[in-house]
Amino acid sequence: MKYYFAPMEGITGYRYRNAHHSFFPHIDKYFTPFLSPNQTRKFHTREWEDILPEHNQSVRLVPQILTNQSEDFLWAAGELFGQGYREVNLNLGCPSATVVSKGKGAGFLGSPEKLEEFLDQIFSKADLKISIKTRLGMEDPGEFSRILKIFNRFPLEELILHPRVQKDFYRKPVHWEAFRESAEESRNPICYNGDLFQAPDVERFREAFPEIQTIMFGRGLLANPGLVEELTGHERLNKQVLRQFHDRILSEYRAQLSGDRNVLFKMKELWFYLGTLFEDSAKYQKAIRKAERLPAYETAVSALFRDRELSLRSELPFACRESFGQAGK
Repeated sequence: MKYYFAPMEGITGYRYRNAHHSFFPHIDKYFTPFLSPNQTRKFHTREWEDILPEHNQSVRLVPQILTNQSEDFLWAAGELFGQGYREVNLNLGCPSATVVSKGKGAGFLGSPEKLEEFLDQIFSKADLKISIKTRLGMEDPGEFSRILKIFNRFPLEELILHPRVQKDFYRKPVHWEAFRESAEESRNPICYNGDLFQAPDVERFREAFPEIQTIMFGRGLLANPGLVEELTGHERLNKQVLRQFHDRILSEYRAQLSGDRNVLFKMKELWFYLGTLFEDSAKYQKAIRKAERLPAYETAVSALFRDRELSLRSELPFACRESFGQAGK
């Protein structure tokens, strides 16, 4: 099996990726938060710093591009090729209303003719391998039948499929039957993404879909950064390693960001996910959220690690539990 780490805007930048790879080195590919090229022909400073090869020496990284303009995609691909990248990923999955309203991300799926023309342009001219991360459509999984026929025309490096439609966001169960049909009909390699949070989830998925050999994790890895280590037969996550991982990220942000406020904003985003690992931790998480200075934050974090144990139970969110029963049918 191959395991990928999905991007999460604001969290999984190069500082996080490098720290994660240092402690949990069995991710096959990391993907950047999306780059948004435009007619200025410049990456934002934050985007550029995130993709610089010297900031990503230890990880296998695939830049993700968000656009519906072929000339912008090709410009960005050319810049990335010049930096040594040999694969890029097209984002057709972002369900954000801001993105979709511009006809980008999952919004591009609503214009299949324009999408096909776009793909014709980039596959005929790009010098890199191109993978696609996609949803099933905008409103109905049935939309994907036409979209998949378009994808099948092109030699994708792989098709990363999150089997929800845009209007589902992340709330509704994944569409297992649509995924099964798509996996059978795709002429390109398929990578699965969506609602795999614990090792038992992955085992059930593999039993239902033994032909799928690549999985991308997003929220599951943010909540349990050692998940792939467990899946590959290495040591299960423990408090000592998690604390070291946390401290490495905190140290990186303190060295690079100015002021407690900016550092705390980044760390509190991370605790939205890490907080689910601890038993009976509500009051400790509240103290972390309320901290306005780094000393108060560090005191709250230390108390949590001291007083509470990790809980790596295989309980699933309700929607995921309900949908998993359909995976093998």
